[in-house]
Amino acid sequence: MKYDVTIIGSGPGGYVAAIRCAQVGLKTAIIERYPTLGGTCLNVGCIPSKALLDSSEHYHNAEKNFKQHGINLDNLSVDFVQMVSRKDEVVQNTCNGVSYLMKKNKIDVYEGHGSFVDKNTIKVTDKNDSSKEVATFTTVNTIIATGSKPVAPAAFNYDKKRVITSTEALSLKEVPKSMVVIGAGVIGLEMGSVYARLGTEVQVVEYADAVLASMDKDLGKEMGKVLKKELGVKFHLGHMVESVKASKDSVTIKAKSKKNDKEVTIEAEYCLIAIGRSAYTDNLGLENIGLQTDNRGKIETNEHLQTSVEGVYAIGDVVKGAMLAHKAEEEGIYVAEYLTGQHPHINYNLIPGVVYTWPEVAAVGKTEAELKEAGIPIKVGKFPFKALGRARASADEYGFVKVIAHKDTDEVLGVHMIGARCADIIAEAVVAMEYRASAEDISRISHAHPTFTEAVKEAALAATANRPLHI
Repeated sequence: MKYDVTIIGSGPGGYVAAIRCAQVGLKTAIIERYPTLGGTCLNVGCIPSKALLDSSEHYHNAEKNFKQHGINLDNLSVDFVQMVSRKDEVVQNTCNGVSYLMKKNKIDVYEGHGSFVDKNTIKVTDKNDSSKEVATFTTVNTIIATGSKPVAPAAFNYDKKRVITSTEALSLKEVPKSMVVIGAGVIGLEMGSVYARLGTEVQVVEYADAVLASMDKDLGKEMGKVLKKELGVKFHLGHMVESVKASKDSVTIKAKSKKNDKEVTIEAEYCLIAIGRSAYTDNLGLENIGLQTDNRGKIETNEHLQTSVEGVYAIGDVVKGAMLAHKAEEEGIYVAEYLTGQHPHINYNLIPGVVYTWPEVAAVGKTEAELKEAGIPIKVGKFPFKALGRARASADEYGFVKVIAHKDTDEVLGVHMIGARCADIIAEAVVAMEYRASAEDISRISHAHPTFTEAVKEAALAATANRPLHI
């Protein structure tokens, strides 16, 4: 069998690349190690975590907030087994949907571990037995889309029982009484939120001096405040983990303050490691085609996502840039269209980042600190959700929208928000910035009332001439 293009990995980057390749007329194959398609995102990442986030938020609202809406409940309890079962059903249905799309687009699917024999020959072997060959075929082009895996340093004694990553955290058998999360980034806050809402005592240890340190500092400040007040999460910022030791029923974490060397010892039922992910490029036969990876397993590509080997491309978590499902999708589409002579476009500055806590956090463009460091003159407009009629009506008053515009041209350079439905609202900012809109452009667009999106208009008004209407 000979293919125009073969994709190794069926996560969002891989399966979307396969669909687009098939749509533009390329004979396409996709290889996946596991029985279900969808990669980390659909199986043990984006989709299952959001299912648990939504379920836990429903419980939290029922326990804490329904009474103010005039809804009284008796004998409220968590059926965690059902919660996990529902999560599994959501995952199964979503993965089945990907399988359907492969059949619909006439994409050949191979289950097993894909690797290079040479740049035009791909071998598929049993994932548990490399000596057992599933198939070997030729291909004109190959897209490496093998994704990433959680970083778990040896010193943390990751055992998948008491010391876990997000993968295991999605399938615990019961709600723990206590949990330590190492890392105050996206994954740590999302999974920490799930269990804190269900009653787990959660403490977060973070090396950086801020929550969500990679995002605009105002977002992290607000997020930390909300999690402390609403869920009782305790933060140990600016602390370096020194040891993680597990016993049969608990785990002990020792960390030291970077400021004064004061040591803190925390005992909990579980320790969740959430300090990032590294590219998964193991045993792909890259040496057979002369490709090397960096110390985090990533592959270098040019502006067209082509590696140093002609006809071999790489996308998603295995290349530079943010490890985001939607970034991988855009790159998959880019390669498919580039292979057929089109002129696709990706503006990496305008790929939004989202944290699916509640309130949600979302951002696009540059942070205030980045712009100041670059010496770009800016003006900033902020508008709090508590000043919105819609937010008061739904009791979602935490958060704000922050619009950063160029001081002289008024072009919007960054939008950062925390609040209800920000994961969806951020798309408005992405569209505006893709067309290089000014803050005044946004402020003159009619926004329906009452809505959460009015906060974007008001923040733009504040940035344009310090003239918000409702504050």
